[in-house]
This record gives sequence, C-alpha cells and structure tokens, in this order.
Amino acid sequence: MPPVRRRPRTSVRTLRRAAAAAGAAAVVLASLVACTPDNSQGPEEGTQSAAPEVIGDVPAELEPFYTQEVVWEPCEEEFLCASVEVPMDYADPGGASIGLEVILAEAGGTPEGTILLNPGGPGGSGYDTVLESLEGVTTDRLRGSFNVLGFDPRGVGRSSPVDCLSDEELDEARAETIDPSTDAGFEEARESARAYAEQCATETGELLGFVDTESAARDMDILRAVANDPKLNYLGFSYGTFLGATYAELFPGNVGRMVLDGGIDPSASNEEITLDQARAFETAIRSYVEDCQSSSNCPLDGSVDDGVQTIRSLIASVEASPLTAADGRLVNASTFVSGFILPLYNDANWPALTQALSAALRGDPTIMLMLADLGAERNEDGTYASNSSEVFSAVNCLDYPMETDRAAMAGDAAELEEASPTLGRFLAYGGLTCEAWPHAPVNEPHPIAAEGAAPLLVIGTTGDPATPYEWSQALADQLDSAVLLTWEAEGHTAYGRGNQCIADAVDDYFIDGTVPQDGLVCS
Repeated sequence: MPPVRRRPRTSVRTLRRAAAAAGAAAVVLASLVACTPDNSQGPEEGTQSAAPEVIGDVPAELEPFYTQEVVWEPCEEEFLCASVEVPMDYADPGGASIGLEVILAEAGGTPEGTILLNPGGPGGSGYDTVLESLEGVTTDRLRGSFNVLGFDPRGVGRSSPVDCLSDEELDEARAETIDPSTDAGFEEARESARAYAEQCATETGELLGFVDTESAARDMDILRAVANDPKLNYLGFSYGTFLGATYAELFPGNVGRMVLDGGIDPSASNEEITLDQARAFETAIRSYVEDCQSSSNCPLDGSVDDGVQTIRSLIASVEASPLTAADGRLVNASTFVSGFILPLYNDANWPALTQALSAALRGDPTIMLMLADLGAERNEDGTYASNSSEVFSAVNCLDYPMETDRAAMAGDAAELEEASPTLGRFLAYGGLTCEAWPHAPVNEPHPIAAEGAAPLLVIGTTGDPATPYEWSQALADQLDSAVLLTWEAEGHTAYGRGNQCIADAVDDYFIDGTVPQDGLVCS
C-alpha cells in the first residue's frame, strides 16, 4: 500500500509574500470591504541566441547554456514567452537538463534593459506575477523604461515542478491536526513527515535534490545572458532578497542594479528565523488590534491586551472544537490561523480580517477559510493554482540545516510560545519535515558580502511581520556595497504598495542610477 501523502501542521512561514499572490489577495479582499544599464532592446519575437559579449567568464561546459537559441513567442495576449534550458546539476552540466519557463513584459518605449523579477517564496511564481500582478508591484514609470522578465524558478509552477500531493491530498493535509508536543502526536507527526518526504521523492524524482537557492541563482545568470544583458538588473521581494544576495555572492561582477525588498538575513539559522517571525507577527497582531479598535465595527472590545486575548481565546476554541464553513468543510485551528495571518501582510487588508473575526466569533469561519484558501492558492473548484507549499519545503530543506532533536525542538517551542502566545505553537517542530527529507542540506547560513558588486538597494519596512525590519538592516550591513532604505509602515515589503518616496527612490535607482542616501527613511 503506498504511503499516505501528508504534511505536518501548516507553518506561518508557508504564507510567503509572493507578490502575485498578494496582488490577487488585494483584489479579492477589496471586494470584502550602480552600473549603467545596457542599451539592448531585449528579446524580439522569433529565434534569438544570447550574444557572445554578454556571456561573461563561464566554464566551457556551461557555454552551451549561455549561448543557446531561445525562441520568444507571443503569449498570454500581450507578452513574449520562452523556455530556457539549464543544467539540473551544475556540478555535472553535461548530465540532465531542465527547462525554465519565462515571460517578458516589454517596455512601452525603447528599453534601457531588462529587470528580472522574483516575488518571493520560496515557491512564488514570477511568471504569474508578470502575467497577473505586474501593475501592482511596479510603477508605470519603471515599466516604461525597462522590460520585465518573470520566471518560475526551478521546481516552481511551470519550471520542472516539484510534485508531492494531489489536490485532494493537499486538502486532506490542510485539514489534518497533529499536536507534536505529546508523545503520541510527536510520533504521528514524524511518520506523517516521513510519508510526505517519501512521496515527494517518488513523484518528483532526481530534481528534488537540486532545487536549492544557489542552483536557482546560477540559473539567473543564464537568464541574464539569454535576455542579452551584460549585467543583471533585479527586483526581488522577501525570499527573493536571499536569492538576489546569493546571486551577488556568486557573480558580483555581473550585478547591475539590484533591489532587495523585505530582506532576509542570510546568516540566520532556521530556528532564529522562526523565532524572529514569531515576535514580528505578535507585534503585527497588536498593531492590527489597536487599529481595529479605532473603528466602530471592531469585535475586539476593551484594551489592546483584551483584544489580543479575544483572538487567542477564539483560536483556542477552534483548536478544541473545529468550525464548519458554509461549504461544509471543517476549519481546524491550523487552517484558521493560516487565514488569520494572510491579511497581516498588508494593512490595507485589515478590514477583511475584521470581517472574518466578526463572523468567526459568531461561529461562522467561512470568510477565514476563504482567506486561508487564498493564501494556499486554492481555487473554488478545489484545484490548487500552484505547487508553492511543496516547493517551500523542498527548498528550505536544502537551504537550512534544521534542528531535529526532540528535546531541542521542545525547547524551541517554549521560546516560540513566549515570543508569540498567539501563534508560537503553530510555528514549532518545523524540523520534522526536513528530518525525513531524502536530500541533505547543501547550504550553511552565513553572512553574504558580495565584494565587488555594484551598489545594491535594500528596503526594509518597520512593521513587516514576515521579514522583520532587523533582517533588512542585517542584510544591508553584510552586503559590501548596499544602502538601506526604510519605510515606516505596517505590512510586508514596500515597493509597489509604499508611498511616493519609496517609488521615486526605487525608480530613480533603476532608471537613472541614483543610489539613495544610506539610511533614507520614507514615512
């Protein structure tokens, strides 16, 4: 009998920014309430190979990938699309290769170059971001000056995807409730993780061992070449900042203009990242409650402490007795928390959270389930629009050595609950997933300096719950040529949803090469 494909309880970290998902969320939630860029023209319709002068100094065995002929064809009504071949294993470029699917939004006029975009994750689709949400994450001014190239990184979406669960099995996994703090629950969670890892290996095959961030960063240099750019111009959000910093570490001389928005500290361990996020989300909850209580329709009475306690009591009641949504689906605490977290990524969506909490306090979790489905990219018909949750596990298990000792994880769980009495227990025991993973980590967290790179722009948002502001500070400090731009605001990342100060700073940097003053604060 084949193993049941399950995953341990949902982690807060699975709710990445993914600019495309965030853009889609904004639409749905609204219903509820310095190197000079080159002068290349970019790809044209028809067959075009990478120009030899943009290849750079690469090993001879990789030259066929850098000089490959790429066919750019009209697609999705107004874009150009192509498939780009890259080695599956960069240590064996003569072995198997995989395809990356890319989509190009052409500039309105004569482009100054191409900007490669990554929306976050790991698991976010740059293809979908360009296709569906580009106007929400970039300005008219930037799109008028640069082509924007979106791609699905290796293992993501259209690009040789990681596959673990069917849609029905993913529904079952999200509905599963396991408490690993008990002896029986710990063993059940361990077995669930083992079965999930085994099924991922069976369904995905050899690629599962090569979806790490360094390999994805090496892919980006091939994308730079086939886009005919001697330097990589790059816009990365959230996890995309780690991907971009890794690229800068590998190819400092190929860095053009690079914006890293919502920085991740590359020197932080998985356990440090989880603890920092627990603190940041707890702070965001308090900010939300304070804002909610200033309105007349807020269901959270009393002081801010009282309002937060109401939320905690509601979550505890759902843990004890799951609620039934209008479509008949059972909403457990894990799913409820996933829905609760999503609007915290953007304070413009806080009114939707208020509506969801109001209904849930009356016993109706339907809106909260809708938010959870939106975060999981589940369609109304029960299909899932992406494989982002599967990619998330696959990449992180390769990027981070994780604590798997039970006593140590229990100690971490106590720290998490102290840091976030509201959400901490839902973040614990994450190491179980990777304990059973069929491939060992290939990265060790370390500071990234990227010496020799052109000036880089790091952006941090002071009230960011998913990538705490301190991470952007750390990233900017580590990168030898980086400056830090700060947005004093709530929510995850800045460019595309920030004020004119943020937009001008980013656009001036990309278009004119004007590096903002280090420490500039936009409020």
